Amino acid sequence: MMKNEKTLDVRGMVLCALFTALIATGAFIKIPIPYVPITLQFLFTNLAGLLLGRKRGLISVCLYIFIGLAGIPVFTAGGGLAYIFKPTFGYIIGFAGGTWLAGLISERNPNNGKAYILAGFANMAIVYTIGLFYLYFMSNYYLGNPIGVKALFISGFLLCAPGDIISCLICSLIAKKLLPIVNRGKAAA
Repeated sequence: MMKNEKTLDVRGMVLCALFTALIATGAFIKIPIPYVPITLQFLFTNLAGLLLGRKRGLISVCLYIFIGLAGIPVFTAGGGLAYIFKPTFGYIIGFAGGTWLAGLISERNPNNGKAYILAGFANMAIVYTIGLFYLYFMSNYYLGNPIGVKALFISGFLLCAPGDIISCLICSLIAKKLLPIVNRGKAAA
């Protein structure tokens, strides 16, 4: 029987589950600051895109989101369907789009460290764009807890971005070393 490229093999499912678990673990490694805590979620979502590609990386993040919305407390402040009303949920939505884009860039530029850094920054741009808009909208129009643009920029971007920039650099180094191993396993499957 010919293997269908659209199906996910056991190896692919294991990798997706592994990255889902890593993203959930990254949510609990945090530095609490006002509005948006600093976590390792971005590092693991970026690695998911770089190492697994756009499809499997997106599956990993969507599985993480589904598990959290189903009520399992894998987000930084718990879980459940009501979490969509938290001002930081936009960052979680951004993880999906950013991971997909990082995976796309990684797939099109194999074994290219500079492209992996670019993929990380593109991922960051999506995460922060969606996250900041969602944070602003939810705080000002839904929760009635107004946040100004300056405070939004400082707490929603400026305090978190340096760590995520370092994550992009670390992820590019890790991807450069691990991607040949991950792809070698793909050929054997």
